[in-house]
Amino acid sequence: MAFFVYNKRKSYGIVKYSIKHFFSNYAVTKYPVENTASLIQKCKQKEIVVVTGAGISTPSGIPDFRTPGIGLYDNLSEYNLHNATDIFDLDFFCRNPQPFFKLAKHLYPGCYQPNYVHYFLKALSKRGKLLRIYTQNIDSLELLAGIPKQELVEAHGSFQTATCLKCRQKYDGEVIKADVMNDIIPYCKNDWCSGIVKPDIVFFGEDLPQQFFKYHDDLSKCSLMLILGTSLEVYPVAGLVHLLPPQIPRVLFNLDVVEPFDEENIKDVDSFYCGDLVTGLKKVVHVLKWKDQMNELLEKNEVIDNK
Repeated sequence: MAFFVYNKRKSYGIVKYSIKHFFSNYAVTKYPVENTASLIQKCKQKEIVVVTGAGISTPSGIPDFRTPGIGLYDNLSEYNLHNATDIFDLDFFCRNPQPFFKLAKHLYPGCYQPNYVHYFLKALSKRGKLLRIYTQNIDSLELLAGIPKQELVEAHGSFQTATCLKCRQKYDGEVIKADVMNDIIPYCKNDWCSGIVKPDIVFFGEDLPQQFFKYHDDLSKCSLMLILGTSLEVYPVAGLVHLLPPQIPRVLFNLDVVEPFDEENIKDVDSFYCGDLVTGLKKVVHVLKWKDQMNELLEKNEVIDNK
């Protein structure tokens, strides 16, 4: 594959291609992927912090939220929403929970399987290099891939647990799964309560899990941050990228270059790979000579590797 190299001082373009055609055929990098492999090799035990977004789950078949035309927010017309983000608005949910549960039916754990990216993170964990993953995703595919729960912060919550909005009774997510899959709004099972049971997904305006706010300790121990498959538009998770000490390298793997990896903001210690996420990580695995370990993980979990 040909590489398109981008750095702070000079950029090169291929004028024959439209942007869309270009990104479908080329990877855009600042420094080759060998640099990422070298940084990973240099990390000691528990020194890598990973920030992930919807882009790591799209190879599993889960649409992201914001990609024009195909993202979930662009395909909610059947729900008759005034605004696509209403589906994660608590006031709207209390008035009309049906749209959220229609969406939840397609995102519930068990509907999708982990992919190569999740098992790359599992490989980091098995090597002892992973300190923490801060994921914006609510699909829990990291746990399904076997990543220890203590190494994962599901910053936007998950379907693993649920809570009655009226009496605050806690439920295991499996308790309400049958209702969700059968298009039934789950209600509290206490005889004296009639509250809706909402999966513990963080809606707009709700507090993030307490575990998230321990990030200060993690960032103080971090010697490398990997940012995978995210537009870095949703705070406070996106803010983690800006809180690292300036000498700590950050590496972005994403379809597009996003701030702070754009020309005006990128630091000398930073690098990025702009292209297909699975392809980019396979290159890193090749340089690390982890291919046998990755194949073992993929075969053990019967992962279809179609990239």
